[in-house]
Amino acid sequence: MITYKSSLKKIKKNKIKIDNEIILSKDSVNRISTININSPNNYPSADNSAYDGFALSSKDTKNITYKKNKKFKILKTLAAGDNPYIKKTNKYSTVEVMTGAIIRKPFDTIIPVEKIKFYPNKVNPKYVVINKKLKKNEYIRFKGSDYRKGDRVVNKGELITASHILAFKTLGIKKVLVKKKPKILFYTTGNEISNNDNIPVWKVRNSNSYYLKSYLKNFPITFKEKKILRDKDISKFEKEILKNLNSKVDIVITSGAISAGKFDFVPNIIKKFKLIDQFKGVAIRPGKPIMFAKFKKNMVFFGLPGNPLSSAACFKFFVLPFLYSSLGLAQEKPIPAKIKNNFIKRKNFTRFIKGKLFFSKKGIAEFKIFSGQESYRISPFTKSNAWGFFSAEKANFKKGDLINCYFL
Repeated sequence: MITYKSSLKKIKKNKIKIDNEIILSKDSVNRISTININSPNNYPSADNSAYDGFALSSKDTKNITYKKNKKFKILKTLAAGDNPYIKKTNKYSTVEVMTGAIIRKPFDTIIPVEKIKFYPNKVNPKYVVINKKLKKNEYIRFKGSDYRKGDRVVNKGELITASHILAFKTLGIKKVLVKKKPKILFYTTGNEISNNDNIPVWKVRNSNSYYLKSYLKNFPITFKEKKILRDKDISKFEKEILKNLNSKVDIVITSGAISAGKFDFVPNIIKKFKLIDQFKGVAIRPGKPIMFAKFKKNMVFFGLPGNPLSSAACFKFFVLPFLYSSLGLAQEKPIPAKIKNNFIKRKNFTRFIKGKLFFSKKGIAEFKIFSGQESYRISPFTKSNAWGFFSAEKANFKKGDLINCYFL
């Protein structure tokens, strides 16, 4: 049995190669960029109005005072999307502009429409009356003030979100290079597992596959659940692994049948194949029986415990770090928090503890440990929002001690 730290090193060392593909940017949400994506254009593409109002040349107002006002002739009205071309612009001219209208020289400042005095009247205006010197560049959005050509939009290894899609479409980025979706095959094992709604007391409803499927919904992964493997299906599982090795499957995950019982057939089957590396059993709770193996082909195996909470913990702290590493995605950063309860555990064992992460009135992150940490208990898990990570180095944790927390 190895430590969690050692198992994590093995997992990251044995990451799989995942190819890239070019896809349409509009379809790239929740995919991982394999290159730095930079803006191909300036945005805004030209100076434009940030307000409904009138555009003028600030130079034309340098000698204007309240007592010495000046009328500026209205040349035309420009809306967003209008061609800004004006054949001739004389001194003391102005253009009515709507928000987003392009601003060109000699115009370099805008007066909001609410501050305008019209002449001869507001109903049929021919001029606007200016009675003070105006500052340059008022109420103007400048070319490239949001993105300049070459500015970074998405970093290599970053997960593309809906906000990035907005940027891609605005900037004219049509295609992006992303990691292909790793293919996961999932097998639930055990005679006791049932997909039926009504079951006798000696059966257990299948929940692990539904949890993982839901958890991975927003991940760049293809998840396929296979038929439940029964205790008699030893030879069938061996054939399945062989078939997967000769296909494009990246990760095989099982739930159950990895401990030391009479019907825990999975480890013996996996060890029949040529492996680059593997481990079985890690000094953790929940999830101690977990198994990992890297095949000589570009495929790995994770054997998760059948217990729902053990399976969830092992997926979070083993499978996800492996996926992040293989996809080139930045690893999840923990949140340091002070524990609200005393906690005692076995030394040299890492514990994943259900609880609630919150922030005090002083803005300090705190973690409340829930009672009912047994791995069969689902109720505390549904009330939790984070895992508390209690490292193997010590056994006694006192109220106020700092630990790392990971959101569920």
